[in-house]
Parts: sequence; C-alpha cells; structure tokens
Amino acid sequence: MAEQTIIGALLLGLIEGLTEFLPVSSTGHLLLAGHFLGFESTGKTFEVLIQLGAILAILSVYFTRLWQLLLAFPTDRRARRFVFAIVLAFLPAAVIGVIAYSFIKTVLFETPLLICIVLIIGGFVLMAVDRIKRPARYTDVMDFPLALAFKIGLIQCLAMIPGTSRSGATIAGALLLGTDKRSAAEFSFFLAMPTMAGAFTYDLYRNYNQLSADDVTVIAVGFVAAFITAVIVVRSLLDFVSRYGFALFAWWRIVVGTAGLIGLYFWP
Repeated sequence: MAEQTIIGALLLGLIEGLTEFLPVSSTGHLLLAGHFLGFESTGKTFEVLIQLGAILAILSVYFTRLWQLLLAFPTDRRARRFVFAIVLAFLPAAVIGVIAYSFIKTVLFETPLLICIVLIIGGFVLMAVDRIKRPARYTDVMDFPLALAFKIGLIQCLAMIPGTSRSGATIAGALLLGTDKRSAAEFSFFLAMPTMAGAFTYDLYRNYNQLSADDVTVIAVGFVAAFITAVIVVRSLLDFVSRYGFALFAWWRIVVGTAGLIGLYFWP
C-alpha cells in the first residue's frame, strides 16, 4: 500500500470529521479533495464508511442525553414523541437513498463540476436564510411537532446531491420552518445518527465483498481521523452558531466551490 494513500486517507478523514456536522457538505469536500489528490476508493465506499468515525463521535458526546432518553422512553410521553420525530424525519432519506443508490454513487459522486456549483448555490441560500429575522416558534428539539420533523426529513433528501450538505439542508429547512439556530443545529445532530448509520450499513452491505485488506486499512485510518475532529466540532458548534449564526459557513461554501471551479479549469 502506497504511503501517499495512507496520507490521503488521513487528510480525507480529517476533512470528514471537520465538515460532517457543519453546513458545508462533507461529501462534497471529500469528493473534491479526493479528485485533486488523485485518491481513488473502491466503489466510492471510503467516503461513506469513514462516516462511522463521525457517528461514534456524536454518540460519545451525546451519550448521557441518549441514555436519559432511553430510560425515559417507556414512561415519558415527551421523550417518546422526540424519538418518533427523529425516526419520522429519517424515513424519507432511507427510502430515497435505497431507490436512488446506484445513480447517486455512479453519477452524482462522479461529477465534481456539479459539486462545485451546488456548494456555491448552497452558500448563497444559507446566507439568505441566516439573515432572516423573525421570532422562532420552536426553540427546544424535544418539542418539535411530528409534522415539522417530517418536513425537515424531506428537506434532508436534497443532500443526496453532493455539495448540498445534509446538515446544511436540515438546518436551513428547520430555520425556514420556524426554529431557532441552536435547536435547528441540534436537531440536525440527532437526525445525523440514524441517517449516517443507515448510509454506512447499506453501503457496507452493497460493497463489503469488493473490499480488500488494503481498503480496510485505509478506511480505518480515515475513521480514526474523522472521529477525533468530529468530537471537537460537535462539542463547539452549538455555542458558535448561537452566537454568530451561519454566515461564516456560507462564505466557506462559496470560497471552496469557487476554488474548485478554478481547479477543475486548470487541472480537470
């Protein structure tokens, strides 16, 4: 196994952990970085499977909260409604992800030009949504109505297009539907758990027989790097967006998308 492959896996793992829970599109960043680094993974599986690191990161940070929900579920109506809200929000992505799996992996994942354009468009959308000033109707994720959760889940499906951002779609959708910034980001965190776990499991099921020992090693390197950086991001993001909003991430998307377009022009 080439040393540059391990270094590439390490860099991509750091990018995954850094961007997974930010509204900037981790998949878009991974695919663009992999394109310019010349990093090739079997069936584009690396980019999905290293999400396990980010999943475990958010589970570790939210372990106490999740344990309390589990204990309260049998007797607490509010806890049950919240769990049902997350499951309901997850279902649209689960159905569409299975139906459109081949198209997503073989067409959308292989189109860096589309990723750059979507990053830029999404940046302007996020900037516009961030500037909306109106009283929030929902400020606690535990009190999100089931209908609101399902609508956010439908909006999350836009993230099937690389560059859109799963967290960006859910956060922007939640803000437009009347939540405040902190609860929008927190709901996105909780929704990430079943969504990313589902994507990981289904992709592994579809591709495990194609993976070699070298592939497993490369994925393990990316997983560890993703876990470490994702823990840092999850622990700090809610406080950051509560104070500063999402404008920084909107500009981040625009800059990365523009840089990607320039890079594709000179190094297609």
